[in-house]
Formats: sequence, structure tokens, C-alpha cells
Amino acid sequence: MSAKKHTVVIIGGGTAGISVAAGLRRRQSTLDIAIVDPAEFHYYQPAWTLVGGGAFDVRQTQRKLTSILPQGVAHIAQAVTGFNPEANEIELANGQRLGYDFLVVAAGIQLNFSAIKGLPEALGKNGVSSNYRYDLAPYTWELVQQFKGGKAVFTQPAGAIKCAGAPQKAMYLSANYWRQQGVKAESIQFRNGGAVLFSVPFYAKALSRIVDSYGAKAHLGDALVEVRGDEKIAVFERVKDGEKIREEVPYDLLHVVPPQSAPDFIRQSTLVNAEGWVDVDQATLRHVRHNNIYSLGDCSSLPSSKTAAAVKAQAPVLVNNLLQALQGLEISARYTGYTACPVTTSHGKVMLAEFTYAGSVSTTLPLDSRIPRKFYWFLKRSVLPWFYWNLLLKGYFVPEVHQKREFPEALPELIKA
Repeated sequence: MSAKKHTVVIIGGGTAGISVAAGLRRRQSTLDIAIVDPAEFHYYQPAWTLVGGGAFDVRQTQRKLTSILPQGVAHIAQAVTGFNPEANEIELANGQRLGYDFLVVAAGIQLNFSAIKGLPEALGKNGVSSNYRYDLAPYTWELVQQFKGGKAVFTQPAGAIKCAGAPQKAMYLSANYWRQQGVKAESIQFRNGGAVLFSVPFYAKALSRIVDSYGAKAHLGDALVEVRGDEKIAVFERVKDGEKIREEVPYDLLHVVPPQSAPDFIRQSTLVNAEGWVDVDQATLRHVRHNNIYSLGDCSSLPSSKTAAAVKAQAPVLVNNLLQALQGLEISARYTGYTACPVTTSHGKVMLAEFTYAGSVSTTLPLDSRIPRKFYWFLKRSVLPWFYWNLLLKGYFVPEVHQKREFPEALPELIKA
């Protein structure tokens, strides 16, 4: 039998789950909501790149999960192990089942460090770090400061990851620091398992110029498959003429972004599409087969970037549609795919990539967003963390004011790190 039932059950106490819960309670204060998440802490992850670049205190990114839960929302500190959508129940790690009228799946993304041979053993030592973990981002900054020349390698896996610009940000902040300190690297390499530098061509060309300005070299189609930490060797694999070619690359500093996926309990469920993400309509965020299930954020199939900025645009759509569905009304809110990726190109400047579905450029300000600007650094470093803790996670949704804009195809002259 079910342990209990709630009107709305939200899986995940991350950015998506808490912002939806807070938004629902703000619109309907008596709504019975439960958040299911075993985590002790909640993290402001967009700042971890800044931590790795020496520009943010990692302690400011962590808060007790229970301290930021919306008032009146029940907290079930259990992991989810399975779904039973036909019975409107989820299964918990303690063996109990939890019933719901509506389910919101906001479980985030899973970092698969163990998918790379030798990486778990090498992390945090051997010159190997990753800004994708709270405990490792400070080590990245240690390595950057200790680097006196040699080979610096930054990786990105193929496939969807959260904040697809973050792997490059780590490289730009490191290279900028070395330039300021007069440290000359033997080589700076960006090895990306994907086929493009950035998914939106409008920004990819501009970022390619940033890479060149640091004397770095981008290798596309190179997937990290093994790390031999004791030897300081990273092994990459690429496909050429139908054959897999392996290359052993020596490094002095290795910043790794692991392959990522929806959490295993989602991937192994019946809720997913062929790629393993919660299968939702890209406009309404409602599941394509179960009308009382919604999903947003990193674990969803939404074909937009997996960023907090995307969640900021998705959450009000989901809240509106779920409240309408509760009343038996037709759902009317639509998500356009808007997301933003503040690409930190140096200490003090950010290129703010804003776009909607199909890579359509849609900016908040009428400025060519390919140009790194000091104002956007201030926005990322100071304004957005405040906005996150005090508005987004409290259910205060700011109206979207971005709009599609046309800019000359030729790159502006002011693109420099």
C-alpha cells in the first residue's frame, strides 16, 4: 500500500523542483505538495566555474536543502527507485510507495565519471579536476595557480550535458589567469567529443575566435576514454574513416567534464524517449503519454540547453499548465526553448549567448551578444546568484523580455578575450 498520497509530488530538490514548488504555492497557497529528494544540500552550480577560476567562494554555493524548501511543502528524504504511472505512484528506496494526482519529474542530470576508465581514481589528485563537482572546483583553482607551463587539456563529452558552455569557460578563465601571470603554456587543448564547438553557429564562430586568441587548439570528435593519473596520460578516441583511433595525450593539468545522462531510475523507466530522457511535449512540458506527469530541467527531453536559465523560462510554463490541469482546463502556456549561457571568456568579461529552439538568436538587450562585456560579468558574478536565491527559488517569476533579433553574419571586431 502507499505510504501516503499528495496532490502534487515533485521528484528533485534542485533548481527546477524547488522553483516549481515555490511557484505553485505562491499561486495556490493551500496546494498539497511534496518534494522527494534525499540530498542534504542544495547547490548554486552556475558559480562553480567561477570557483575554478578563483572568482567565487565555493561555500556561498551551498545551502541546506531544508532551509530553502518552500513553506508548507512536505519533504520526503528518500531516493526514488521506480515509477508506476498506471497506479499514479512512485517507488521509494525504503520500499514504500508514494501516490500522487500530478507528478513533476525534476531529478536533474547524472554525472557518469565512472564511464571513463581510471577517472574516478585520478580525480582530485594527479593534476585532474572537474568544475562539475562542489568538492573539486576549488582544486581546479589550485591547479591553475600551480601551473607553470606545460600541457593543459580541457575536455567535453559528446551528448547532452548541463551548461554546455562550462567546459570552455574553465579553459578561458585558466588561460586568462596564465596570461595575466606571464605563464606561457606549452599547449592549451580543448578536446570535445562532439562535432561542434557550440550548438548555435552564431555563437560558435565567435567562440572559435576566443579559442584562437588564447593560442589554444580545439580538437573536435575527440572523446576521453581513459585517464592514467600516475602517468599523467589522457587517452582519447576518435573515429576516422570508420575506424576508431586512440591517442595518448600527456598533460600537466587535466580538466574533465564527464559523460552525462538522466538518473538511472529514470533511464530504466517507461517514461523516457529513445535517448533516455523524460519524454515530454517541448511546448507544454507535459508527458506525451501520461497527462498527469510533467517534467522540466536537465532530466527532460526538451531540446534546449540544460541550464538554470532554461529552468527559469520553463518553470512558469509548467506551473501555469499544472494549475490549469488541476482545474480541468485546457493547458495554455508554451515554452519557446529559451535559454541563456553566460560564457565567461576572461576574468571580467562574459559572452551572453541567448537563444530559443533551433538555435534562433533571441536576446534580452538589443546588443550583439557575441561581444564579451563587463556588464555581463557583473550580471553573472553578482546579480544572478542573488536572483537565484531570492527570486527564482521563492517562486517569483520574472516575465520573459527576450526577442528574436537579426545581426550581421560577419563577426564584429570587438570579439576578444
